[in-house]
Amino acid sequence: MIRSSLIRLTAAGVAAAALSGCALLSSPDPVQTYRFGGSAPAVSESVGSTATSIALRRVEFPEAVEGDRLLGVTGTETAYIKGARWVSPAADLYMESLQNAFAGQSTRVRLVGPREAIRSGRSLDIDMRAFEARYDVPGAAPTVVITARARVTALPERNVAAERMFSVEQPASENRVSSIVEAFDMATRDLNTQIVAWTEANTGGR
Repeated sequence: MIRSSLIRLTAAGVAAAALSGCALLSSPDPVQTYRFGGSAPAVSESVGSTATSIALRRVEFPEAVEGDRLLGVTGTETAYIKGARWVSPAADLYMESLQNAFAGQSTRVRLVGPREAIRSGRSLDIDMRAFEARYDVPGAAPTVVITARARVTALPERNVAAERMFSVEQPASENRVSSIVEAFDMATRDLNTQIVAWTEANTGGR
């Protein structure tokens, strides 16, 4: 009888341990991935043969937003938006979106990516200062705010030829992840359009 009872207790303990293991190994909440900035233009032959070449340096992002998480800000409090990630680090997606914007919109400037072995006498430096969804009050529809400093420098001395701060605000239609991502996408496109026009006006490509 004693042995039988011990066997039953041991079996119960094994079952409990198995259930505990299942709980520890349970699947995490699903995470949906998103992108912003649009895709590459179907035709990228708008740049003329006399276009000015300018080298794009690696875009610098704040540490809190350079990865794949979407940052939400309410007053002095910050938190990452649950259940959503960028499909690639935000810094990489932005670099791609800016190159696509120049390819599709610029007629006087040829943007040279970091991986291209083409020499250029000038460079475009983008320093991202803010890339976040700001909430006036918790639970309300946020406003996506993107702020960046752009500089055109002359190589090799890297003398600053032109500099400007850009800031774009795009309200989300509602406090839903899909709406917030759409606002990020629209704000990024707006920012890039402004940077393309400003770069053309400040690189001698006229």
